[in-house]
Amino acid sequence: MVNRRTFSTMLMAGAATSFFGWSSKAQAQPAVGARNVVLVHGAYADGSCWSEVIGRLQGAGLTATAVQNPLTSLADDVAATRRILALQDGPTVLVGHSWAGTVISEAGVDPKVSDLVYVAARAPDANEDYAALAAKFPTPPANAGLVESGGFAQLSEEAFLRDFAGGVDVDKARVLYAVQGRIADTLFASRTTAAAWKLKPSWYAVSKQDRTTSPELERFLANRMQAKTIEVNSGHLSLVTHPQEITELILDAAGRSG
Repeated sequence: MVNRRTFSTMLMAGAATSFFGWSSKAQAQPAVGARNVVLVHGAYADGSCWSEVIGRLQGAGLTATAVQNPLTSLADDVAATRRILALQDGPTVLVGHSWAGTVISEAGVDPKVSDLVYVAARAPDANEDYAALAAKFPTPPANAGLVESGGFAQLSEEAFLRDFAGGVDVDKARVLYAVQGRIADTLFASRTTAAAWKLKPSWYAVSKQDRTTSPELERFLANRMQAKTIEVNSGHLSLVTHPQEITELILDAAGRSG
């Protein structure tokens, strides 16, 4: 029979477990300094969107590699990311922008991954209906610019320049539009089998002027994962318009700040 003192002790222990449950994920792995960074692009983009960040990371002495996602399925994108992770020679910070947040949430359980960085990114829970979650937040304007053809989709030039690449120099934005990745029209219906952010220390950059993903949704996701969060006064492509801020967040995750 449980006496009052034992019952009180059990209650306190249960409350402590609940309170510290989220923060304890940072202790799931020993704190280590990473020397590698793997950068994963999102929908309507390719690896070149990380160029400004890559140069800064290299200047800080890190090895940076961009994944080229096929954007044909979650499984294909995760496989592409895992191939790059396999080439890394030690602790690696895995970074995802936009749709790639889904990819790194699945691939980030890899033992080489020390930390996760989300940049205006999705961050679904395992088997979560992300579309249903996103529907609880304001609909971003870019959604209206989706053009479908032959089982794939892309953003119209108007939506790309105004909403996806808002704030980017017009000439540069047009180049990004020319190399945008076309996505399988079933891509966004994919569900993850893992949520690496529950296991690894996580970092999040909210884009305050985002017209592709709701900033309110970004804040919700960052708060849910108990991420170390910054807010950048940018549109969706903060990695292009504010590469220094994004680089500093990645360096922080890699244990290279200060």
